[in-house]
Amino acid sequence: MTGAAGGIGSATVRTLLELGSTVVAAELPGTDFTQLRESAEGARGRLDTQEVDISSEESVVALLESVKSRHGRLDVLDNNAGVTNKAAFDFDVVNMDVAMWDEMQAVNVRGTMLMCKHAVPLMIESGGGSIINISSDQALSGDSMTVAYGTSKAGVNGLSRFVAAAYGKHHIRCNVVSPGLITSETMLATMPEAIQQIFIDNCLIPRLGDPADIAEAVAFLASPRSSYITGQVLQVDGGVLAHLPTMAAINALFAQAGAQ
Repeated sequence: MTGAAGGIGSATVRTLLELGSTVVAAELPGTDFTQLRESAEGARGRLDTQEVDISSEESVVALLESVKSRHGRLDVLDNNAGVTNKAAFDFDVVNMDVAMWDEMQAVNVRGTMLMCKHAVPLMIESGGGSIINISSDQALSGDSMTVAYGTSKAGVNGLSRFVAAAYGKHHIRCNVVSPGLITSETMLATMPEAIQQIFIDNCLIPRLGDPADIAEAVAFLASPRSSYITGQVLQVDGGVLAHLPTMAAINALFAQAGAQ
């Protein structure tokens, strides 16, 4: 899996290791894997850490060749890597920083495509497999900002359906996990509690998401229990997009009226 050292990535690595999987955890060159390796101690599975820059086809090819030579096969690909830290520069189209836009698309869409491009032949050799691409709820609705990020993740959703359609006959499934707002140390430290509460108010399950929520969804889509599911976008967002946008405000009015 790519993006293995982040919050969602490390949680997914731990979950898969606990299930007994051999996990190739890939991250950017220069990443310190110490914490990830320590978290793997005592797990049923086996951890292998490697470096990759998914925006570079040469780097992606080297990673997949290493996976083949060291492990002989590839059954699951979790495309978790992506640029997520540009919100402060990701505005509306008129005010778009084109260089930032290009970087976002190069990593989030092109990088995911490159991983699929070079993983699929290895999966065909292995008799099939499951590809899980990590997207975002921001790909499923519009906003007044983060247009580059949301558009890149919409591209991931579309790419996933094309991969599912083209390679299903080779027993390769391709699905998307679409997280809502997921907690992390950075998010909790920088996002005002009032903004966090707005997200909670709009969730049908009244809490923010945890990295483990995404890890469990990935584990399901990686397993034979999801063997007849492909080309789908699984929203793991507490139901934030499952209701009318007026619901939270109307509920607040009813609550206020009841308190009077």
